[in-house]
Amino acid sequence: MTKFYDAMVIGAGHAGIEAALCLAKKGHNTLIITTSLHSIGFLACNPNIGGTAKGHLVKEIDALGGAMGIVTDKATIQTRMLNLANGPAVHSLRNQVDKNKYHVLMKQMLEKQQNLTLFEGEVVKLYHKNGKINGIKTELGEKITTNAVVLCTGVYLNSTIIIGDYVKNTGPAGFQGANQLTDSLIEMGLPIRRFKTGTPPRVLKSSLDFSKLEVQEGDKDIYPFSQDTNFEINNDSPCYLTYTNEKTHKLILDNLDRSPLYNGKILGAGPRYCPAVEVKVVRFKDKERHQIFIEPEGQNTEEMYVQGLSTSMPYDIQEQLVHSVKGLENAKIMRYGYAIEYDCLDSMALLPTLAVKNYKGLYAAGQINGSSGYEEAAAQGLVAGVNAALYLEGKKEITITRDIAYIGVLIDDLVTKGTQEPYRMMTSRAEHRLHLRQDNADIRLTELGHKLGLVSDERYNKFKEKKRKKERLMAMLDKNYSPKMCQEVFSKKNQPIKGGISAREVLRRNGLDYRDLIAIDKEFDIGENEILKQIETEIKYQGYLEKQQKAIKEMKKMENKELNADIDYELIPSLRVEAREKLKKVKPLTLAQAARVSGVNPADIIAIMVYLQKGGNK
Repeated sequence: MTKFYDAMVIGAGHAGIEAALCLAKKGHNTLIITTSLHSIGFLACNPNIGGTAKGHLVKEIDALGGAMGIVTDKATIQTRMLNLANGPAVHSLRNQVDKNKYHVLMKQMLEKQQNLTLFEGEVVKLYHKNGKINGIKTELGEKITTNAVVLCTGVYLNSTIIIGDYVKNTGPAGFQGANQLTDSLIEMGLPIRRFKTGTPPRVLKSSLDFSKLEVQEGDKDIYPFSQDTNFEINNDSPCYLTYTNEKTHKLILDNLDRSPLYNGKILGAGPRYCPAVEVKVVRFKDKERHQIFIEPEGQNTEEMYVQGLSTSMPYDIQEQLVHSVKGLENAKIMRYGYAIEYDCLDSMALLPTLAVKNYKGLYAAGQINGSSGYEEAAAQGLVAGVNAALYLEGKKEITITRDIAYIGVLIDDLVTKGTQEPYRMMTSRAEHRLHLRQDNADIRLTELGHKLGLVSDERYNKFKEKKRKKERLMAMLDKNYSPKMCQEVFSKKNQPIKGGISAREVLRRNGLDYRDLIAIDKEFDIGENEILKQIETEIKYQGYLEKQQKAIKEMKKMENKELNADIDYELIPSLRVEAREKLKKVKPLTLAQAARVSGVNPADIIAIMVYLQKGGNK
């Protein structure tokens, strides 16, 4: 007997979850297969969601109808808004979550989703015919036919755990790896590379000396990730801060020959922006200390995560490292830190739709594409899932561009520029970051989510009501107030006022905000401070936003110039050899993407434009 599903998702991590939910919501009979049902939505590393730029991604996933935001809100045990000392472009929500609760909630969501079947097993082979994916084979020999596959294997492909001299072929946290699928991908001609990431030790809460640690409480103002959140978010679990010291650094430097990162045992490329502690000590020898955050893994466990002390040093060195840190002198280690090496695809093998080049019906999302992080994985999973669904429906697939979402920046960087190390999303990667704020993610993307069938009519109607409220408040900004009406508020803020002033000018002034406007005029108090704060940002940064909109408009002209993926660049006169080679590899879908390819210069773009004007690209 051969089973059939419209689509299959291989892997049930953060990418696989979003991909499977998208396919099922759009009415496609979908199978999601994982090596262990216990690993669904598992937070193998840090027990938090969000952070700088990553919080933007979660907001965008939610605006498009994804699951990560609402489940994070339900599993939160502490919430903080990062970068408040800087401008609104980089304000990023970060929530500490109960990792077991997060897993349970995600598993329940998959189990209850119509058109979706959960299955435990290992995929060892992909079947294809005439360039189209048509099935898979499991380790048990079972063959399942399908019309579309989304690869979301995370760090499980040929994964190897490394602790000092100890090496074991296994997945993260003891979960079973996927040891045979890589061979099938190589047989298909897909480019495979080897990356590495890692995790720190976990320690017993009761063994720590909290009198020596700095308490890090959650914020008083609580913001949800999801627009659907209508419940109180938990915020009562503190984190703690401590630091490495001279003793910690000496211990590392004296034992570098025992570090797999320096003695040749680890060959995979590691993350630049979340390195192991031994890398930080070697790379930044002038620094006297590095931050260490002690974070709870959940409310029903005594396990604490030692963020900042990621290492693959031998167990005896890890014991000494932990005990060298202030407050951790008598800490009992519950799990040792480890490095994990794994196979992944060269992301240049993908189109901006996250379809794998040369194979119809095959998509890839998450860490198999060379990215790092739960949020980056979930964002890709949603896009890959949507496009797999559109492919099944015979409709044009979508490309989320850099000007409308961080998701677009993430995917464009991966498929156009590629990455030589685990890719991490950062606000500095987005050229239009003031426009791509997390507070306006719903404004930018909810329409698209509803059009794709991922955002419910109920949610969409709430969104339209929010837009109407914003328009009503915007229309009130020309109201004028006499100096007498503003005197009390302005005197408290040491603000001068000589004549009348409009509501717009109140918000534009440095030192004043939307709360001051409410104090002057109660008509603005409609219980929607989130909307008022958004309006305030748009007023204060109006000039910068207008410049970005102008730049976006210019870029759109090139984005709208579509290129055939199979265009023959050998036929374009005046195109340099290097440009031809790079363009043939990337296969850009628009002129704008072609311009971003490394090795392609403005003269090459002009040559392509002339070719298009003469009737090429058919």
